[in-house]
This record gives sequence, structure tokens and C-alpha cells, in this order.
Amino acid sequence: MSMVLFASVVRVGDGLPLSASTDYEQDKELQETKKNIKGLSKKLSQFPDRCTLRTGPFNVNFTSALGVGYLMVCTASYPNVLAFCFLDELQKEFIVTYDPKRIKNAVRPYSFIEFDTFIQKTKQRYNSPRSLSTKINLSDMQTEIKLRPPYQLSADDLRSVNGFSHTSSKYKGIAPTQMLDPVTLPGIVSCVLSVLCGGLNLLRGVHAIESIMQNDDEDFNYVIAFFLGTAACLYQCFLFAYFSVWRDSKSILAFALICLSNMYLYELRNVWQILFHVAVAAFMALQIRLRQPQGKAPDYNV
Repeated sequence: MSMVLFASVVRVGDGLPLSASTDYEQDKELQETKKNIKGLSKKLSQFPDRCTLRTGPFNVNFTSALGVGYLMVCTASYPNVLAFCFLDELQKEFIVTYDPKRIKNAVRPYSFIEFDTFIQKTKQRYNSPRSLSTKINLSDMQTEIKLRPPYQLSADDLRSVNGFSHTSSKYKGIAPTQMLDPVTLPGIVSCVLSVLCGGLNLLRGVHAIESIMQNDDEDFNYVIAFFLGTAACLYQCFLFAYFSVWRDSKSILAFALICLSNMYLYELRNVWQILFHVAVAAFMALQIRLRQPQGKAPDYNV
């Protein structure tokens, strides 16, 4: 049976448990999974802000925001979109109910245990999916998960958290929102060409400024077009290197800006130069599209 089994709220900085559902499950595997949650709670700052871990017959899902983490255990068959809707409800209610200063100054475990009342009520609702269909908007969460799928934690991540691995964590510092696929040779070539185009635009823009200073009749819009082309080329490189929400859409907008700037500069460039800049931008946009986040989630159907 698909259901939510356990939930807890912790402080991200030190893993201090702030609240949790008061369950009395005697299942050994579930008790072991709860132990894993305690280990994860102390390392949340090292992981992305939305993760999923498969452990035996259960899934552990968690999110973090504003220094507070929200974790839940559910059966492996429980839909991810419902799991993260559940965590989203906990997050919204907790943020509204408790002052950030009080959360920061809490020193005793389970200082907000009264929040368990809300957790239990929310669990009951999410364990009855028929009553949920008219009460929550699944489409928004489903779209968000598709755009920024949860990072799939591995057994190695879990062993590292529980102290069985002495290797340094790959999430030290500010945790990334999403890991991208490894860089390929065409991707490197596209980045080099894009930087080259950006450099050419910058150089021509500087020369255009010098020309304007010497001749008042020159059009300053050419300078703007050159610099916009430079910015768009470099932004494409950024999108290729780092994950961003609406990444593909931003890439298309950058490509369109490069095309428009080159159309405006048709009097200063020949056809081959314009084709070169547009072709490089198109190649860069294709490489951005091909370099997808690792472990990209499939469609989530409730």
C-alpha cells in the first residue's frame, strides 16, 4: 500500500530535530531508515535542496529552505509528486507558524513538537489520495519537478553520511541545485567558439566607441549591439556550465538576441561573418539542450 510513514523537521545548520511525527511503527526496516534520516539531517547542507533516496522498500525525500529541512519516509510506490507536495505543505505551514529567530535560537531537540499535530493531519490527507485530487494543485509541482528534478542520492552518499566513507564529500560548500551530465568534446568546442565570438564582439564594440569619439555621426546603437552580442555569448557558456531553472528557454532567448544583434550589424559585417556568429550560437544552444541534468526524472503520474 502506497503511503506516507514518517516525517520530521530539522534545522539545516546542525541537524537539530525541531519536530517529527509521533509514530510507533515496529518494522525493523523502517526503524533502520529512521536512523539513516538522523544521519542525513546532520549533512543536509552538503546536499542539493531537493533529494530522493531509495532505501530498501522505502523512499526518503527531503527539501530544505531558509535554514530548515523537511524529511519524509514513504513506501517506494508512493508517487514523487505527492511526496514533494506533502513536504511543500509542511514547509509553508512551518514558515508561517514559527519565527526565524526562534528557530535559530532553539537549543532543545523537538522544541516545536506541537507541529506534529499538523504533520499528522497532513499525513492522513496524503494517505487518502482520492480526497487530495480537489485540494491540491498537482500540476504545478509536477512541472517544477520536471524542470528541476530531485537529486537521486546513492548508496555511496548514504555510506558517506553514516561515516563509512572517509572520502571528502562532493557537495562541500554551497550545494548545487542539480548536477549536469559530463562535458563532451563538442560541448568544449562550442564553448571555445562562443567565447571567441564574444571576444570579437567586445573588440568591435570597443573600436566602435573609439570611432564615435572621433566622429559624432557614428551610430551608438552599434556599440550596444556589439556588447549585447558579447553578453549573450557569455551567457550561453554560463547556461552550458551550470544548471538553471528554465535553462532551455533562456538558451533560446540568448540565441535570439545573438541573431537580432547580428541582423542589426549587417552593414558592418559581411554575410559569412554573420553566418559564423549565428551558426556558433545555434551549435552552443544545441549543446546546452543536449547536456541535461543527471538523473532527470521521468513523468510523474499519480
